[in-house]
Amino acid sequence: MLAGGLAVLVSVLPAAAEQPRPTADPAAPTPTSPYPGRPPQGRAPDGHTVGGEQLKTRDVVVAAGTPALPDGLAAAGWLVADAGTGDVLAARDPHGRYYPASTLKTLTLLTLVPLLDPARVVVGTAEDENVEGSRVGLVAGGQYPVPLLFQALILQSGNDAANALSRAAGGVQVTVAAMNETAAGIGAFDTVAGTPSGLDVVGQSSSPYDLALIFRALISDPVTAAVLATPTAQMPAVEGRSPGYQIQSQNPLLSTYAGSLGGKTGFTDAARHTFVTAAERNGRRLVVSVMDTEHTPLRAADQAARLLDWGFAVPAGTAGVGTLVTPADLVPSPSAAASSTQRAARPPVSDAAATTTGLPVLPVTLGGTAVLIVAATVVGRSRAVRPVPPSPAGAEAPPVRRAPARRPPGEPGTPPRPTGGSPSTPP
Repeated sequence: MLAGGLAVLVSVLPAAAEQPRPTADPAAPTPTSPYPGRPPQGRAPDGHTVGGEQLKTRDVVVAAGTPALPDGLAAAGWLVADAGTGDVLAARDPHGRYYPASTLKTLTLLTLVPLLDPARVVVGTAEDENVEGSRVGLVAGGQYPVPLLFQALILQSGNDAANALSRAAGGVQVTVAAMNETAAGIGAFDTVAGTPSGLDVVGQSSSPYDLALIFRALISDPVTAAVLATPTAQMPAVEGRSPGYQIQSQNPLLSTYAGSLGGKTGFTDAARHTFVTAAERNGRRLVVSVMDTEHTPLRAADQAARLLDWGFAVPAGTAGVGTLVTPADLVPSPSAAASSTQRAARPPVSDAAATTTGLPVLPVTLGGTAVLIVAATVVGRSRAVRPVPPSPAGAEAPPVRRAPARRPPGEPGTPPRPTGGSPSTPP
């Protein structure tokens, strides 16, 4: 008996040594502006910098032997990486935990596609109609197939679509918990979801590194990649409420940048403009993320286009300043391993599961994790997260640091126009 108890305690010791994961607080007053100076800096639960120590910088770091970076890169944080090899070619404040705005919907997509039955039809509600921020025009009583809702989520950043999809998956809280589980499962430890839509919430965050990591996973899956590359979709008519209408992608690069694989825009008062995208040229794929910037002097998408051009000019095989990790690169704690096993075993959420039982699947996972957390408190306290103090507002642009050379490794009627996740209108 004693031996069995000791074995349980030993099994949670690694978790006890981990730093607690940051959390979001939807009950706190909504943030209305970016962080003064720099946002907190993210790190892995054990304290290391995901992707390599050179990515710990708050400044600009660039691979050795590469062309000069393009002009006009005004974003506070950005990253360009080879999606094939995972090599990060250049970045600025890659692990800064910025407000993500609607770029967080990329994580919503990544999380819910495996969980929802594509044959399911979701009925719109008054709550969908009245959701805050950008809406694609769902109406109560309308019938919307899950694949169409995914298109509405990405093409026109519909917060109503995010709400409907979350309801289908068991509710907003269940969906947010699943999003955080997904982020941790791929190594996106800077990402904390507080909403499925990206509307600003205290503590909600992502980073240039994590957005690139999430988008790399999306373009690697044929189902999600097809959603990202869809230019238009047709919303169905709802008798007596709304005629059918077409929605179009808000991604400025989808039809203008050769080889575009899709992208996701975002804007809120606190996040300002954000953007993540990918493109392919001669069989080589690059992914770019841009966070916390303004429309002038250069839009987020235009800054991303310049970074793509620059990245394609870097010779293939150039050694990076870090790497985009894969799940195989992560060393799971016992709780993460159990969570991963349960997640893989979860079937798609069907109408029957949602309406008959009313019980989401995810709390089983969370309950198991909670047991481990309680046990961990018996053997020791987790270390506190200690964010890097923000730099003074108005500080000068950081200098570019080039890495030392190293060998390369082997949207009744026309719906409201979306605002990228915020009720505010971007400048």
